[in-house]
Amino acid sequence: MISVCMASYNGAIFIKQQAVSILNQLGLEDELIISDDGSKDNTLEILASLNDSRIKIYHHSAPHGVVSNFENAIKHASGDYIFLSDQDDIWLSNKKEKCLSCLQEYDFISHNAFIVDEHGVLSGKDYFSLRRTRYGYWHNLWKMGYLGCCMAFRRECLKDILPFPKEILWHDMWIASVLHLKYKGRLLDDELILYRRHGDNASPTTQKSQYSWRFKFQYRNYIFWHSLKRVL
Repeated sequence: MISVCMASYNGAIFIKQQAVSILNQLGLEDELIISDDGSKDNTLEILASLNDSRIKIYHHSAPHGVVSNFENAIKHASGDYIFLSDQDDIWLSNKKEKCLSCLQEYDFISHNAFIVDEHGVLSGKDYFSLRRTRYGYWHNLWKMGYLGCCMAFRRECLKDILPFPKEILWHDMWIASVLHLKYKGRLLDDELILYRRHGDNASPTTQKSQYSWRFKFQYRNYIFWHSLKRVL
């Protein structure tokens, strides 16, 4: 059984296209878990209009924010395999098959993505090349080269991933750090989603960071010690 975990908030523009691209690949026993952070648009009405019993919506209460919202979605997953998903991307038709095949041998995977604009137009760039993504704990800690929406892992990983530390800013950096310390993983060069970049994205990809070098060092030190304590 597969659980796809999505965090939603005011996602009315793109969420239907993303949900359909996911549901088209899921089996009858699979589930699309959506934790909604109090959307003020018609996100929930759009999801209801799909009339699909595999969609399971959970209302997220405070503290609000994308990290806590994703944690809430993951907590409700009941599948043997957990896939993470943003609300505004598009799964390509071979994503489930490719990831699931790889997860028979590996505990977690992260794959590449085509980068598109708000209209779904290809930029000509892929995420791994843009971020110079490489496999490994230290590279991820420094470069944060993994995207949550490109990650999938086995259920047994949850005992080390959850709960999230209170001070983390990026759930994907935390998850990748913990998994690298204890589990067998793999990077897939295959681009399996259209990763949409637009003005309302919750996290940046190429923009210059707003954080100082001192803060970056302190934050990575925080992730290092908390991930180490989690798996020991």
